[in-house]
Amino acid sequence: MDRLINTSLHSCTSIEAQAVRTLTTGHDMGEPYASSQTSSRGARALTERVFAIRGRTGSAGVALLGALWCPVPAAALDFGPFVLNGFIKNEFVYKTRQCPSCQVEIGESKQKAWADALASGAPYETRTVQTVLFQPWLGANFDLGQGVRLSGLLSQRRRDGDSDIPGFFYERNVAVSHEKYGRLAIGAMPTRSWAVADYPYGSNVGQAEPWSSSGAGYGLLTKAVRYTSRPFDVAEGDLVLEMTLDRGDTGFRVNKPRLVELYGQYVKGDLVVDTILQHARNGTPSAWGHGPFTGLTPFPADDALLRSSSQAIVMVMARYQIDARWEASGGIRHNRWSGANAVMTAPATATTGAQWNSMFNVDWNGVRDGMTDPGYAARSLDLMAGVRYRMGPWTWSAGVTHLGKASTANPSERGQRNTATIGSLGLNHDFGNGLQAYLLAGAVRYGRLGLSPMSMPDNAAFSGVDSRAHRSGQSMGLGVVYTF
Repeated sequence: MDRLINTSLHSCTSIEAQAVRTLTTGHDMGEPYASSQTSSRGARALTERVFAIRGRTGSAGVALLGALWCPVPAAALDFGPFVLNGFIKNEFVYKTRQCPSCQVEIGESKQKAWADALASGAPYETRTVQTVLFQPWLGANFDLGQGVRLSGLLSQRRRDGDSDIPGFFYERNVAVSHEKYGRLAIGAMPTRSWAVADYPYGSNVGQAEPWSSSGAGYGLLTKAVRYTSRPFDVAEGDLVLEMTLDRGDTGFRVNKPRLVELYGQYVKGDLVVDTILQHARNGTPSAWGHGPFTGLTPFPADDALLRSSSQAIVMVMARYQIDARWEASGGIRHNRWSGANAVMTAPATATTGAQWNSMFNVDWNGVRDGMTDPGYAARSLDLMAGVRYRMGPWTWSAGVTHLGKASTANPSERGQRNTATIGSLGLNHDFGNGLQAYLLAGAVRYGRLGLSPMSMPDNAAFSGVDSRAHRSGQSMGLGVVYTF
């Protein structure tokens, strides 16, 4: 697998902002693993610090949820109302059965039939893969009085020196919040389906990437409006509700993109339950839960050539702090895709190849309702579980993600009969002052040789082991993370 400890940093910019913002955005490789989820004792200590400033920031309920959600960065830099924090990470992973250039059509999506073939006799080798990640967050908070706060956040990630997802910000938004009426944010921001699945669930047990970056959800929003309620007292616990809307690429006038995400978090003692429903229409058809929500293709000029498509997820995750050392967590996700017909949007020229849309689950050379190369609807179920044990500065973890078979009427095999089980073991040491180091080990096992499960964005995603060539692979490695 690509990473075992895929850690996370919340976009909280100060302890006061943590208390007010209640629900904040997670990221898949920032906060040091050992401190990305506080123990019961640690949560109580941080809660007491938040309570100390609640007279300026809001109710005890807000402060409690802020403490549970937002670990404090080791050494954030304050400049008046501005706060700069972030992380840098360097990781080396030793992986078996790697061949990144063995697909005949290198770089083509697994949804295209001509991308299915592998080069004959290609060598699959054990390789060491290095990944360097850097992401800063620049936040600003202005107290306007009478319980009203104005805030802004800007963040972008660099992977091996380049933009992680070129052309898309992780955070570029402004928000206004009130201790009684909640919080309203506008701009670019991650979805909850990716951010919460990534942190704390996936990152706490080494499953951040296979769990949060798979499935039918979207991960990054560009033109979002998000409302987060204040906490409500429900059944002796705290319930926060949230709705997010995004209109994607407004250049599409026929197949207009629309995304709706509903999110709820319930906290009662040491139990936390997160529920997410996301429905998207006319985004880029995909099974990449980290992907940005835009339009059917990158080019609005294709609008009239295409038909509408949709996809959605329902996800429930829970974690329970058994005691100060042990924490158990798990999740279940239902994916649904409408499918998308394959359409050539521009013919080949003397200098360029033919251009196609982003199709999904296509019966290549088939015909349905007069349409050639039709896309078919599909549904699947994915599972995740893990456990952590903390002992002083040391944290042990074990996790597993299972991507299940899909149900579809497509007469062609496009990965619906395959499964993937991805397991991980981890050991992390916290040196203090923002510096942590970790060891990792992992393995992947496919149900059969062939195209990868429908929930995976690529045939070699997450582990580098191509499901068309090998049914299993292993990895081990080490890394260092510094947060400021």
